[in-house]
Amino acid sequence: MGTVTLGVSLAVPEPFGSFLQREREGFGDPAARGIPTHITLLPPTEADAATLPDVERHLAAVAAASRPFALRLSGTDTFRPLSPVVFVKVVEGAADCAALQERVRAASGPCARELQFPYHPHVTVAHGIDEAAMDRAQAELAEFSAGWTVGGFALYEKGDDEVWRLEREFPFGAGGGTVTVPRQATEAELPRSSAPSHR
Repeated sequence: MGTVTLGVSLAVPEPFGSFLQREREGFGDPAARGIPTHITLLPPTEADAATLPDVERHLAAVAAASRPFALRLSGTDTFRPLSPVVFVKVVEGAADCAALQERVRAASGPCARELQFPYHPHVTVAHGIDEAAMDRAQAELAEFSAGWTVGGFALYEKGDDEVWRLEREFPFGAGGGTVTVPRQATEAELPRSSAPSHR
C-alpha cells in the first residue's frame, strides 16, 4: 500500500483561519495555499498506509480522554535565526496543546516520534521567504488576536500536489455529544471574491 505523510493539528476556525491563510499567501509564501491554518500536534510524519486504522484508533482514544479548553492567539514572534518562521503566538491554552501533543506522540502508540525542536505551539504565517517579507508579516499581524474553545483535533494527509487535506476529525470526550471540532473551511467553501490583503 506504500507510505503516506500524515499530520495532526488543531485547525484555526473561521473567520480567522482563512484570513491568516490569505495573509500568508499575500506575504509571498508559496506553501500557503496548500496548508490550512493550524496549530501542530504531530508534524509531518511518514507512515505505512496499512497502519492508518491503528493511527485512527489511537487518535480516537486520545480525543475521547480529552476535554475542551480555551485557546487564544495574540501578536507575533519569530523563530529566526534558528528557523525561518514568523508566527502568531498562542497566549492561552499552550499548556493544553503541549499535553495533547504528548499524548498523540506517546511512545506506546503508532504516532511515536521525536521532535526536531522542543514543542512550542504556534500558528505559522510565513516560512522560508525573504527576510523583508518575513519582517512585514511579523509587523503587520502584530495586532492580530483571536480566541475560541478547542473541541477536538483532526488528522490530515499530504497529497502528491503538496496540499494537506482533512482526513478525519476527532471530537473531545467519550460519545461525542454536542462538541464540534473547530475547523477551517475547505477551499471549495471559501468565497472566491476574497483576496489577500497584502498584494
